[in-house]
Amino acid sequence: MFFVDRLDAGRRLAARMRGFEWDAPVVLGLPRGGIPVAAEVARELNAPLDVCLVRKLGVPYQPELGMGALGEGGVRVVNDDVVRGARVTPEELEQVEAHERAVLEERARRYRGHRPPLPVEGRTVVLVDDGVATGSTARAACRIARARGAARIVLAVPVAPEDWTVRLGDEADDLVCLDTPRQFFAIGQFYADFAQTDDSEVVRCLEEAADRMAG
Repeated sequence: MFFVDRLDAGRRLAARMRGFEWDAPVVLGLPRGGIPVAAEVARELNAPLDVCLVRKLGVPYQPELGMGALGEGGVRVVNDDVVRGARVTPEELEQVEAHERAVLEERARRYRGHRPPLPVEGRTVVLVDDGVATGSTARAACRIARARGAARIVLAVPVAPEDWTVRLGDEADDLVCLDTPRQFFAIGQFYADFAQTDDSEVVRCLEEAADRMAG
């Protein structure tokens, strides 16, 4: 399956999600690229939209290779196999973590402004990203939602490796994916336009969703 861009992926994923609206879910998108996808899912489900703030911990000399992730509430996930394989020292890991924690806190202020995080306690949470690669970020996002009291977690993405249910089945209650290709190298290979989502688009999506729910 091939997507034109994140908007296209979001609309197609939203169509697959029909029926979940009966659970009155809260949709949480993973910034930045997951937010445009999540906005379409939230619109389809007539659900509120918020960010689930997670920062990938990239290997210092190869930032695209995730060795773990950080999330709100002190959630920390480290892939020890990647850390060992890449020969990352404890000092290097600590430096990357400190930087990403600062970015996470700054983005919380930037994206939400003065709005508090949406309450998820006792609710069904639909976590949405533009795809899954290693699974570190998605795993952290699931743990964040669980730590905040979510009663049920649905992880929904347009594309993921074929073994993603093995990687993440113990973290989410339900897994939804449009395509799980055998030849998977990077999420971007399945998008014609995989340009970086900027902060202004994230803020716009959140504000539009807030206005929709208020109206």
